[in-house]
Amino acid sequence: MPNILLVEDDPSIRAALGMALEDEGYVVLQAPNGRVGLSMVKSEQPDLVLLDLRLPDISGFEVCREIRQKSTVPIIMVTAQTDTHDLVAGLEAGADDYVTKPVNIKELAARIRAALRRLVRESSGPSPDVTHFGNVELHRERALVLKAGVEVALTKTELRLLIEFADHPNIVLSRDQLLERVWGYEYLGDSRLVDAHIRRLRVKIEDSPNEPRHVITVRGLGYRFSPES
Repeated sequence: MPNILLVEDDPSIRAALGMALEDEGYVVLQAPNGRVGLSMVKSEQPDLVLLDLRLPDISGFEVCREIRQKSTVPIIMVTAQTDTHDLVAGLEAGADDYVTKPVNIKELAARIRAALRRLVRESSGPSPDVTHFGNVELHRERALVLKAGVEVALTKTELRLLIEFADHPNIVLSRDQLLERVWGYEYLGDSRLVDAHIRRLRVKIEDSPNEPRHVITVRGLGYRFSPES
């Protein structure tokens, strides 16, 4: 059974989420703060990390960044209902997804299943094709992106998003399609998740992120990838 590391300082929330996830069939490891969580990521090698962003010792953002330096384990962050700053900062730190407090267990379980399904799909290996656009090279087989010959540090989710765009050039993809194909949702998620990742992706691959030439917004419909400059 998949192991989930739950990093949460509130004992009552930790106990409730732990029992609920065990009822869903997962083995739940628990950490009461960020430093213990980092240690357990190294020692236990969980299949997924559920990370509260507001921790008493070191912030969840720092925990996320440190995990990402050494691991590609899926990270789902827990944030306040309306805190857009936390959402963007958490994604920038390397989180793949988020849930808001109070946590809806069925929604969380669906997001976990989607994240674990992505791991299974990715284990079969990416396409060996290389895509060139502008001064950017996307090497699927090596999970590598170069801009003007310099490696671009993309998160796994940003890389999956770029591959999805590159595999469908000049085709408009709706936010719902991207949620299904990149995150694995059939009915969950909201547009903020897609939009926040696309903003980060543009910063990394576009020469002028505010005037993108490759990841184009199609108002009212979604996004279109243009490989031509």
